[in-house]
Amino acid sequence: MRLFYCDHFELPLPEGHRFPMQKYALLRQAVLDLGLAAVGNLHVPVAVSDEEIERAHDPAYVHRVVCGELSRQEIRRIGFPWSPALVERSRRSAGGTVAACRAAMDDGVSANLAGGTHHAARACGEGFCVFNDSAIAARALQAEGRVARVAVVDCDVHQGNGTAEIFEDDPSVFTVSVHGVNNFPFRKHRSDVDIELEDGARDDAYLAAVERGVRAALAAPLPDLMIYVSGADPLDRDRLGRLSVTPGALEVRDRLVFAEARRAGVPVAVSMAGGYAPDVGDTVAVHVATVREAARSAATWTANHVSHQP
Repeated sequence: MRLFYCDHFELPLPEGHRFPMQKYALLRQAVLDLGLAAVGNLHVPVAVSDEEIERAHDPAYVHRVVCGELSRQEIRRIGFPWSPALVERSRRSAGGTVAACRAAMDDGVSANLAGGTHHAARACGEGFCVFNDSAIAARALQAEGRVARVAVVDCDVHQGNGTAEIFEDDPSVFTVSVHGVNNFPFRKHRSDVDIELEDGARDDAYLAAVERGVRAALAAPLPDLMIYVSGADPLDRDRLGRLSVTPGALEVRDRLVFAEARRAGVPVAVSMAGGYAPDVGDTVAVHVATVREAARSAATWTANHVSHQP
């Protein structure tokens, strides 16, 4: 399975900033240490171009980001200080999901060890999200003629409001969001399917919601590709999650998503999305488990594909 990373494109964040940027390097190291991927299957993605970004985002917004002309209010809404490094990191993170989607179309499953920037809407960024990698990737593969219909299944604890807004009038991209009803963003944007969970929701309720969402995404007409925004923040110990979902249940979640997609014959590209546990190791462990399940699904996909060759 091919994986894509950009953790060495670092953001200069002020001391004490609550975004756990270090989780990405820790995740890549854990993937290597556990043998979930060989060094030769870990790739640095190409940065997405302005043209690729503008298929999903307003050109005027892209210009303000690239040229450092965001207003103070826009910067506050994103939650990161502007810098050239922010632009490059955002391009590479989106590039990782584009590359993972292309790899998934060839191999069945692939993963971006970053991404999941689902709060970025067409003309603005929000909630640590500058460019919407799922939207950019879906548009890229459609433009290349590799897919016609895409499903985005978002299991981050926060609603994928930006993704929903970008695709609100586009029947070629089906959006599903499983999230906390009382959590950020406090003004939701309607997805094709929104499944909302009350504060404190436990494993059974969470897994039932995910199963419902995945099956809705894979209902007719069947998508050519699924982008799975996984998320570590439904975890019971996450600072921003407000749910009571155990690590074991999140592993079951991942297994369920990959199994349903594999059964339907739909390739999956997965991104990591959020995670804010006080101990960053807890967040990394959830992401590692997602990559592990992706690798297992990729192996099964490959075995089945080979066994059906004439």
